[in-house]
Amino acid sequence: MKRPVRLRPVARSRSLPVLALALTLVAGGFAAWTGQDWYRAAHDDRAAYAAQRDAALAAGEQAVQNLNTLDHRELKRDLDLWESSTTGELHEQLTSGRAEFTEQVKEAKTVTTARVLSGAVTEVDDRAGRARVLVALRVTVKAADGATTDKDSRMLGELTRTDGRWKLSALGQAPVGGTSAG
Repeated sequence: MKRPVRLRPVARSRSLPVLALALTLVAGGFAAWTGQDWYRAAHDDRAAYAAQRDAALAAGEQAVQNLNTLDHRELKRDLDLWESSTTGELHEQLTSGRAEFTEQVKEAKTVTTARVLSGAVTEVDDRAGRARVLVALRVTVKAADGATTDKDSRMLGELTRTDGRWKLSALGQAPVGGTSAG
């Protein structure tokens, strides 16, 4: 009688290491792929540009708010804040006219408070360290007699990066509706 041939479970004993190797290769490939994506995202120039744009917007909104807020009772503090928010020609204008302006505000006894409604960066030149912002704000003026007036306005600001910080270097009213800037 013929003996039946018994096959050893060779296929099973080899399949476990092959499966482990395959899973290791797949996991390694996935790790390399995600690591490469992470590296690209972390070193993307667009991310640095977006960070500069966001910093310029935050600084621009704050500076425009600072320059539209003034309390005759806290005049030195508020004017110091104006000066620390500005640079260049705008800064020079504020410092050179400070004494005369102080007398006018003390005489008028007004309190002006600004609140930013919205803002946008219209241009950023990161290499040159210049940016432009458009800021909408509501300015509340409280006169000496207690009368309060609200006015909404849009301001165009130009920023210059100085010592790693964005500061306002020019500020003016934005044209509204059909009016031109000229």
